[in-house]
Amino acid sequence: MTTLTDAWGWLTDSTHWTGPDGVGQRLLEHLVLTVVCLVLSCLIALPIALVLGHLGKGGALAVNLSNVGRAVPTFAVLVLLLLTPLGEIGEGPTVVALVLFAVPPLLTNAYVGMRGVDRGVVQAARGMGMTGRQMLWRVELPLALPMVLGGVRIAAVQLVATATIAALAGGGGLGRIITAGFNRASTPQVVAGAVLVAAFALLVEGLFEVVERAPGWARGRAAA
Repeated sequence: MTTLTDAWGWLTDSTHWTGPDGVGQRLLEHLVLTVVCLVLSCLIALPIALVLGHLGKGGALAVNLSNVGRAVPTFAVLVLLLLTPLGEIGEGPTVVALVLFAVPPLLTNAYVGMRGVDRGVVQAARGMGMTGRQMLWRVELPLALPMVLGGVRIAAVQLVATATIAALAGGGGLGRIITAGFNRASTPQVVAGAVLVAAFALLVEGLFEVVERAPGWARGRAAA
């Protein structure tokens, strides 16, 4: 219990929350890195998943290929990227590694959501004279939206937890608190950093849960 007590004492010490190395600054860095990687991952994965889900062709192959990346540890990808010219571009290797890590759940959930739309509804929309693009945006995507958002939620939480590797490449974020604790042989600081990351991940999970329970999303889930 001594370690937990000391970790709590570290967290409640106001001097650890201010300044360029304080929790506030590290939390902001962690948030920015997570949002940037999540946006880039969505821009890559969602268009592919939505189009392939609409067409019903090539989706299984794309999902399987993206899931191959899950077998490769993100840290290993980061180390390899650091050995390339990309390693000279600030947090470029970290961003690329995290984006590759976040693509599979986004792609899988969006594709499954699109293919799970009632085919009868799609046929009815086609019978009404809707074009392929109209069916995608007005029928399939609204019904698949709960699954799509579920993939975004999974990716966001995973990114929050995994973005700590940025510290290993000299980047910012809450991981710097953990690595600094290791460097100082301060177990309470390491535990405090881990608690902050876990709390941040739970907060993100809770925010997405609130959004998914909103009336609009609930209606979309029921219709799906």
